[in-house]
Amino acid sequence: MSIRVIVTNNHRRYRPDRRKAAQYIRDVLKGEGEGKALISVVFVGSSLIRTLNRQFLHHDHVTDVLAFPLGNAEMMEGEIYVNLDRAHSQAALYRVPAAEEVARLIIHGALHLAGYNDTKRAAALRMKKAEDHYVNHWFTKKEGKDERTHR
Repeated sequence: MSIRVIVTNNHRRYRPDRRKAAQYIRDVLKGEGEGKALISVVFVGSSLIRTLNRQFLHHDHVTDVLAFPLGNAEMMEGEIYVNLDRAHSQAALYRVPAAEEVARLIIHGALHLAGYNDTKRAAALRMKKAEDHYVNHWFTKKEGKDERTHR
């Protein structure tokens, strides 16, 4: 069993570390008990993520990350779209390095693929706790320091 991650950067300006992006996904999925998966991570800008959000989720606004499970019964398959424009603006807002915010968004998307949901408060808090756990594995912080409730 293995977790295969394909990372593509479609952003013109920002160049996140694709190797680390793949490792974040592997860590989350292994931590959540997934042993076999094929995941695509695509780095995009605000314009494309708004188009995807409108087309597939019928939400006409820019968001920071979208995750789409592709529904294979034999193994987990999915796509994660990370908005690097939003990641950089949120990094400035939350006073964290851009690389950390990009990691948080990748981890958030991976948790969605692993079955987490953030539409109701209790579920969002559970997801935030898991997100903090995985982010803190890579970035030295105390759990709970980041006060965001959910995206």
